[in-house]
Amino acid sequence: MKNILGVFAIASIGGLTSLGLNRLLNNDSSLQTSQITYQSPIKYVKLPGSASPEIAIDFTTAAASSVHSVVNIKTTYPLETQNQYIYDPFRDFFGYRGQRQPQQAPISTGSGVIITQDGFIVTNNHVVEGADKIEITLNDKRSYTAELIGKDPATDLALLKIKEDALPFVSYGNSDDVKVGEWVLAVGNPFNLNSTVTAGIISAKGRNINILENDATKGQFPIESFLQTDAAVNPGNSGGALVNARGELVGINSAIASNTGSYTGYSFAIPVNIARKVVADLLEFGEVQRAFIGVSIEDLDGKLAKEKSISEIKGVYVKGVVDAGAADEAGIREGDVITKVDETFVNNVPELQEQISRYRPGNKVNVTLKRNNQEKVLAVILKNKNGNTEVVTKPKVEVISTLGASFEQISKEDMKKLNIENGLRVTKMGAGKLLNAGIKEGFIITNVDKKKITSLDDLKILLENKKGGVLIEGLYQNGMRAYYGFGM
Repeated sequence: MKNILGVFAIASIGGLTSLGLNRLLNNDSSLQTSQITYQSPIKYVKLPGSASPEIAIDFTTAAASSVHSVVNIKTTYPLETQNQYIYDPFRDFFGYRGQRQPQQAPISTGSGVIITQDGFIVTNNHVVEGADKIEITLNDKRSYTAELIGKDPATDLALLKIKEDALPFVSYGNSDDVKVGEWVLAVGNPFNLNSTVTAGIISAKGRNINILENDATKGQFPIESFLQTDAAVNPGNSGGALVNARGELVGINSAIASNTGSYTGYSFAIPVNIARKVVADLLEFGEVQRAFIGVSIEDLDGKLAKEKSISEIKGVYVKGVVDAGAADEAGIREGDVITKVDETFVNNVPELQEQISRYRPGNKVNVTLKRNNQEKVLAVILKNKNGNTEVVTKPKVEVISTLGASFEQISKEDMKKLNIENGLRVTKMGAGKLLNAGIKEGFIITNVDKKKITSLDDLKILLENKKGGVLIEGLYQNGMRAYYGFGM
């Protein structure tokens, strides 16, 4: 009993002691525990200048204003040599009737951008180059056959026209105002998936990727000053729109950097300021009025600057001047460093070429340069490829030279022998459309597009202003009939 009372007494004393200490601590504010709040490092993502933090990046307006202005382009190409179809009289003798059907002509697809409500469309030259037929399909699935108004291989641009009014079109933006890091949308038809929109940023400006043919013998001096983006672009996007967040056209999608043929991270677009000038020239003259400053140039880097004792690594180095050219007459000399064209700074070769491409022969530009580390401003009157300021007209291509062959009228004896009433024999073949189509020497042309050919004049008249596909019918000396198709 005494032991039980002892245990109870000890427990009571312990409880009272704990209660007293608890009250003491609660009454002493210096010993109270503070509550600590941790703030999560999460912030709103918004475009600079947004009205409120609740407004995140949104391209729905830009997409809606541009997607209906981008079209699907299907191009059909002439039948190649292996696709020719022939009529075999030997087989016909044994009951085989009719012509063997040709294989289907090659077809390619791309994109284009409607730039006026009355049906003018800009696209890449490589989308329509050599096409026999160009078919346009709008976003609302209406289809049209397009006319090729003109093309410019130097910038990889082409202008098409369809007969329609009140079409949705995209407004021009200003590619000079585009900033690296700015958001853009690529609109097109990759892999024939109509009206596809992808987003990315401008990764770089003034890119030269050496994709366009440089051939002085053809008078072809390419201009490459691409906008580089990381918006996903794939085969079929060529000729489509690159638009800014306001839905304005800032570029024409043209190429990708890829080892696989599909998108792997970077795509390239022609700046709209180049496209705008090319379109204006094709509409007014039918030919691009290319201005030349008359210099050979190279990028200025640290090594060259040190070698030439140039104090500041800015601008484009002039390594040569064309005699009697625009630069020569203005006083530009070898060793000068061009830093500005009018009010626009240029820091590499593509940027300088892009700025000069905006002008026509006869235009005056103020070129700012440094000579012996001293700044000068010279007025330059730009010239054309012929060294003058006249308008360059579209060269007229002779039909016969285009065909690449010589001809002679067929004799009455041969007509009687072959049981034909007319014909024009191919006597000599050279490089040209007939050779590419698979026609061989000795072939006798009897009909072109179902019209009889009796003389060389007949052939010229039929093909002089021909656009699109041509069907040639005839036979060889052994009586074998053949049909060939190609595009003019």
